[in-house]
Amino acid sequence: MFGQISFFLTVSRSTEVIIINKKNYKAITDFFKSNKRANKILKISYKLLPAIIFVSYPLMLIYIFIFQQKDLFSMIIIPAGVFALVTVLRKLINRKRPYEVYDIPSVFKKETVGNSMPSRHTASALIISLAMLKINAYLGIAFLFISLLILLSRIFAGVHFISDVIAGATISIVAGIIFFFILL
Repeated sequence: MFGQISFFLTVSRSTEVIIINKKNYKAITDFFKSNKRANKILKISYKLLPAIIFVSYPLMLIYIFIFQQKDLFSMIIIPAGVFALVTVLRKLINRKRPYEVYDIPSVFKKETVGNSMPSRHTASALIISLAMLKINAYLGIAFLFISLLILLSRIFAGVHFISDVIAGATISIVAGIIFFFILL
C-alpha cells in the first residue's frame, strides 16, 4: 500500500522539501476513498490511534500520581504547555487546510476552516509519547511509532499539509527533549 503512495510524493530539488500539489492530494485522497483496505487502515490511524494515546495519557498520570508523584506536575504542565502553544499558533497563522486550498474533499468528512498549522494531533500525540518515553522506554517507543502513524494519517486523509505536521512534531520534539530529558 505505502509503495503505491510513495509515487505521490515529489521532491523539489531547488528547495529540497517534500511537496504535495493539488494533483497529488487528489490522487492520495482518491486512493484512500476507493481502496477499502487502505481506507480501513487509514481510518484506524486517523481515528483510533489518537483515541488510544489520549486515553492512555490520563492512565499514565494516575500511574505517576501513585508511583512517581515528584514527576506529576511536569507530566501535566509540559503537554498542556505544548497544547496551548500549538493552539495559539494555529489561531495566529490560520493556515487553510488542503481540502480548502485545493477544493478536494478529505477522505473523512472534515469541515474545520483554517487552523491547519501546526497540527495539534501530531503535536499532542508526540509530546504525550515523549512523556511516556520518560516513564518507560518500551512504552514510549511504541507510542512514538503510533504518533508517526497519526502524523502520516493527517497527510493521507488530506486534512494537513506536510509542513503542518512537521511544525507540530518539531514543537513537541524540541519541548520534550528540553523539558523531559535535559532540564528534568
